[in-house]
Amino acid sequence: MKKISILTALVLASFGSAANLNLRILETSDIHTNILNYDYYQDKFTDEYGLSKTATLIKAARAEVVNSMLFDNGDLIQGNPLGDVAAKIKPVQKGEVHPVFKAMNLLGYDAANIGNHEFNYGLPFLKIALSGAKFPYVNANVYAASGKNYFKPYTILTRLLKDSTGKNVRIKVGVLGLVPAQIMQWDKSNLEGKVTAADLVKTAQKFVPEIKAKGADIVIVIAHTGLDKNEPGDLAENAAIGISKVDGVSLLLLGHSHADFPGAFYKDFPGVDVAKGTINGKGAVMPGFWGNSLGIIDVKLEGSNGAWNVVSSQSSLRKIYDTAAKKANVDNDPAIVAAIDADHKATLEYVRGKVAALETPINSYFSQVQDDPSIQIVNQAQTWYVKRALQGTQYEKYPVLSAAAPFKAGGRAGASYYTDIPAGTLAVKNISDLYVYPNTLKAVLITGAQVKEWLERSAGQFNQIDPKGKPNQLLVNDSFPAYNFDVIDGVTYEIDVTQPNKYDGKGGMVEGANRIKNLQFEGKPIDPAAKFVVATNNYRASGGGAFPGLDGKNIILDSPDENRQAIIGYVTSLGSVNPKIDNNWKLTPIVGNSVLFLSSPNAVKYLPANAKKQADRADGFSEYILSW
Repeated sequence: MKKISILTALVLASFGSAANLNLRILETSDIHTNILNYDYYQDKFTDEYGLSKTATLIKAARAEVVNSMLFDNGDLIQGNPLGDVAAKIKPVQKGEVHPVFKAMNLLGYDAANIGNHEFNYGLPFLKIALSGAKFPYVNANVYAASGKNYFKPYTILTRLLKDSTGKNVRIKVGVLGLVPAQIMQWDKSNLEGKVTAADLVKTAQKFVPEIKAKGADIVIVIAHTGLDKNEPGDLAENAAIGISKVDGVSLLLLGHSHADFPGAFYKDFPGVDVAKGTINGKGAVMPGFWGNSLGIIDVKLEGSNGAWNVVSSQSSLRKIYDTAAKKANVDNDPAIVAAIDADHKATLEYVRGKVAALETPINSYFSQVQDDPSIQIVNQAQTWYVKRALQGTQYEKYPVLSAAAPFKAGGRAGASYYTDIPAGTLAVKNISDLYVYPNTLKAVLITGAQVKEWLERSAGQFNQIDPKGKPNQLLVNDSFPAYNFDVIDGVTYEIDVTQPNKYDGKGGMVEGANRIKNLQFEGKPIDPAAKFVVATNNYRASGGGAFPGLDGKNIILDSPDENRQAIIGYVTSLGSVNPKIDNNWKLTPIVGNSVLFLSSPNAVKYLPANAKKQADRADGFSEYILSW
């Protein structure tokens, strides 16, 4: 046997032996232009959200470890008045840097994904906005009309990191981006004929092997999607569990749902380990929304013969605000505050502009349980706009109804997420408070029968109440998005919550179930065959929320104006506003019983006659009892 030197043996042993490397992955998601910790609707600072606060957590988390990487998961350039000013009022021009990137470029992001709300202002503006980012953007499932990827589908980042012995090693990190295919419905007017969107899981199956074949040691999928208990079908909106099953996926960075993962809510989901923060063994994280949390995955990799693999991971969330103690966990990062100072001041100037006088207060504290002024004024404005727009057209002869939902109704956004506008001046900031999304106004032509089904789908907001059961059953299903609880003005109706839902969470019909009672138009039972024009927004008219009969094909008014502009036009025409509710809908009385619902502690100032406050909760909400 030929002898080899001790030095050669040591070199060979070192080459073949395993080494360890610890890598911390950091994620932000769903910031929605909340770069500064400022509530532009209430015109005051807040400790509960803002990237200027998250930045402090990012720097602290990095300082604790040797190796780290930072990613963002989209829904970044839309969401509050600062984003509207940058896109609509004083649009960012080619060669200028969008305010979100003035801040984020200071934090050294490694890569980012595109969220569904990135498309709200159209593709040309999105291109201008993204050009200001000093880090790569990826998306693999949006395709141009030519069939080619519209964006760069993935990137492979080479990083020089230190292993557990302090040795410098190179590692290749593949990063794939995905966005829900529902963008083709939600932003149909911006995207139809220009791009298409493919299934999330199938796209991952297509590109992950390619990324691995090009030498990536690990593959991080930044998927702007959440978790669904059910196996994802074709074009599923929340497909995280399906993506986790794709061979070659190492880690998942999630978003879109504005939820916390890991979190107790997901403990019974298939394949989920909330203690470790894994989905089918793959490390995953979802960091809330608006910068209220920083997502962290601490990953251990093992290297052998030049290849690195994930052997374990631990996910966690760090919060900028302690909801129990009601105090801030961190201070602002002064560099972020300074970076957008001019943009912040421009936004304040815009939102403080007066549009009308307001005679009575407007709030949304009870918008999910009774007719409500914050929805009433939106419906009045939409009806006003559509009637004017249809004058002289073939549709002028049809009655105009209007559908609007409570956008600020607590829920996952917390107990401070309600509209509360005092009497006095109605300013632009208040209009943005009433209508938080940059939707454009649309009108559809439907039948009386379809009006009823529209309302049946909206009534899915409520849990089924047993009239003979225990008192104070929880009324509102908080997993049902408030923005899908449409109130239709121009008809009168009741909602009988003792009956089962007619539609399931995905819009599938349950035979024999009916909650909408006494549906009338002009004091008479609605004619199922009669035709009505309904004012709504582009999201709903194009199929958003899986409402029956709404798929974009029956739009008869395709307005380019935002719903917010319709509200501004309406209240400006009045000069002075008094949005009295008309009580066109109500819950069918449950005689002898009561129900429980959650709202802000501030709601006690506006208690209806049949409601009373029961208790305050640790999460900031208060419990209210509604009885008959």
